[in-house]
Amino acid sequence: MASEHNLIAGLIGQGPAMQAVYRITRKAAPSNATVLLTGETGTGKELIARALHELSPRMTGPFVRVNCGALSESLLESELFGHIKGAFTSAHQNRTGRFEAAHGGSVFLDEISSVSYQLQVKLLRVLQEHEFERVGDTRTIQIDCRVIVATNVDLVDEITAGRFRDDLYYRLNVIPIDLPPLRERPEDIELLIDFFVDTCAAANGQKPLQFSTAALQLLTQYHWPGNVRELQNYVERALVLCSGDSVDVDDLPEHVRGLPSVRGAPINVDSVDSLCSELVNRTVAEAGHGSNDLYAAAVSRVEREVIVQVLRQCQGIQTRTAMRLGINRNTLHKKIEEYKLQEEAR
Repeated sequence: MASEHNLIAGLIGQGPAMQAVYRITRKAAPSNATVLLTGETGTGKELIARALHELSPRMTGPFVRVNCGALSESLLESELFGHIKGAFTSAHQNRTGRFEAAHGGSVFLDEISSVSYQLQVKLLRVLQEHEFERVGDTRTIQIDCRVIVATNVDLVDEITAGRFRDDLYYRLNVIPIDLPPLRERPEDIELLIDFFVDTCAAANGQKPLQFSTAALQLLTQYHWPGNVRELQNYVERALVLCSGDSVDVDDLPEHVRGLPSVRGAPINVDSVDSLCSELVNRTVAEAGHGSNDLYAAAVSRVEREVIVQVLRQCQGIQTRTAMRLGINRNTLHKKIEEYKLQEEAR
């Protein structure tokens, strides 16, 4: 049985994997040490970041979250450090950055691996010197805030690939906390379902429904690529679509039941070569022998099809798709726009 002392308000899970997370979170919270949260998408990294803040002496200060993967390099720099009027074309007035806004509190940088190599230098200075300049300004601003960062990719691999600075990594990796995927904590699934049932029912003015034994067994055996966030979505979906007095197997998504699903269908790795050959041959036939852009057209066609397949496998979730493809999320976003795949992505 989990110790009540180890539990953290707002976090669900009593198994040994989460108990380890709670213990290190409680130990780390009172300090000012930088924390690096790692784990797959949907494992609850932001919840732990908030817990670190709320259990710290900075709890009365601001908690500022920045999704580094959602902004381009220039926008992210302005978002983090602010800018002065006239720093660039659309800078019509001075703006306070997120680091400055987090003074006296904590700043949470999500998807830290998305930060450009150039901007990492400026982040390193903030961590070392606790100071920076706004974009376009020469005045140095001193700050006092705790930095918490999160990533769903291996930063050591990013360093090897030349996309992440090793000196910044060592500054960030003072206290690492790895959040386990849901498939490694099946003992917590029923607890999470009960929590989401009560939350969703209250939000929609519904009566909480029970999950049948067969439905619970399927959900416990499912591999949960989207982790806790995916479970929450399926619980809410089941409550909305269920027509009976309890949620049964038929109320669950097809792929959870082991049935083929169009958006959830895995890529057949053995057929990749034949798929590429088919697409290249089709491109050659359509382009004719006189095309000078035949190679580029064939590559683009194959690339588009691979992105479509992985998007469908990842249910349109861009962060997970980018990780599967081994590319930056910003790169994936550009490819989605280039190939007009917005309907496949969410």
